Amino acid sequence: MASWRRLLIVVGLVMVADQLTKSIIRSSILPGDRRTVLAGILDITNANNKGVAFGALAGGGAIVAALTGLALGALVVYFVLRARTPHLWLPVGLLLGGALGNLADRARMGSVTDFIDPRLWPAFNVADMCVVFGVLILLWVIEGGGSASAGSGG
Repeated sequence: MASWRRLLIVVGLVMVADQLTKSIIRSSILPGDRRTVLAGILDITNANNKGVAFGALAGGGAIVAALTGLALGALVVYFVLRARTPHLWLPVGLLLGGALGNLADRARMGSVTDFIDPRLWPAFNVADMCVVFGVLILLWVIEGGGSASAGSGG
C-alpha cells in the first residue's frame, strides 16, 4: 500500500509543478515571445506544441490521445502486477504525472505549453522532463538497479 501512496504523491507533485510553471509562463510571456536566461544557450519562451515530442504528430489529436491512453493503461497494469518492486513507484509516478500534465493542456487548450528552450534543442516543459527521467529510472529499476536496497517495496 505504501507504493501506491508514494505513486499518487509523485503524480500529484508532478502535475502541480507542471501546471503551475506553465501557468506562470502563459501569464507572464506572450505566445511566441522569449526571455534570455543564458545568452545564446537558454531562453524561456511561451511555445504551443500541438504535436508530441518535438512537434511530431501535430494535428493528430485523437491519435495522440489514444496512443497516450494505451501507454498509460499499460503502465498502470505493469505497476499493478509489480507494485512490490522496489522503487517502481517513482518512475511510474513521474511518467503518469508528466503524461497527465501534458494531456491536461491538450484537453484544455488543444496544445501543450513548452517553455524551457535550450538553443540547440526543441523547447520542453516540466512534464516532458519527468517523462524522460521516468523512462530512465524505469529502465534502471527494471534492470535491478533498485533491488540493492532492502525493504518491502520501496
